[in-house]
Amino acid sequence: MTSLSINEKIGIKIRLLRTKLKLSQEKLAELADMNKNSIGAIERGESKPAIDTLEKIANALNIELKELVDVSKIDL
Repeated sequence: MTSLSINEKIGIKIRLLRTKLKLSQEKLAELADMNKNSIGAIERGESKPAIDTLEKIANALNIELKELVDVSKIDL
């Protein structure tokens, strides 16, 4: 089994947090002032988001950036 990249892990965490808050990709994109397709690509681990992009997503999810990028506690 191959291990997941950091981008894949962050994408999974974003999807888990977004669904926990009952937000659609469209709504999260709106809150983060981003494009829905960008959110989808990040969640699938297909994108390497810049730190300022991750900060916008963290703010939209109402969490600290450090909490978003801490993928040490993701249950996969």
